[in-house]
Amino acid sequence: MAELATVARPYAEALFRVAQAGKENLAVWSDLVSELAQIGAHPEVQAFARNPNVSGADVAAAILALVKSPVNAEVKNFLAMLIENDRVTLLPEIGAQFQVLKNNHEGAADVSIVSAFEMTAEQQAALVATLEKKFARKLHPQVSVDPSLIGGVRVVVGDQILDTSVRAKLQQMRVALTA
Repeated sequence: MAELATVARPYAEALFRVAQAGKENLAVWSDLVSELAQIGAHPEVQAFARNPNVSGADVAAAILALVKSPVNAEVKNFLAMLIENDRVTLLPEIGAQFQVLKNNHEGAADVSIVSAFEMTAEQQAALVATLEKKFARKLHPQVSVDPSLIGGVRVVVGDQILDTSVRAKLQQMRVALTA
């Protein structure tokens, strides 16, 4: 079977083109697509969509009933097409790829920051400002805490990783000593 990202990419690109051409701004579309991705990721929704005894109209109605954002005709058509082609399980990947397209369009990126300790708002703001200078783009941070890092932070922007954690330095030392 083809990789999910490969199959989801054309759907995400088409939805992004519709979002750019639409009346609503890109942020509204991003929120809506994110909401659809969260709904589509739920195992019960996926099981309901795969059930052969449930019609496509029932699946569409159930998903649309779960959406809190206002839904326009384009979204209904998009959802109907996904259901018709048995692609509801692609919604999370479509949402992720839509977010990447939106970020590229805006010259921004998502950043995952994992810290060994809880960071204050000022520390987070200072770190994000430094990272924005380094990567020359606006960053949207997701901050989490992982005590197993012992100290420092691990930053992931796209496919780039900056690991300044004590755990990483200890692993480097172990490799150097055993080599």
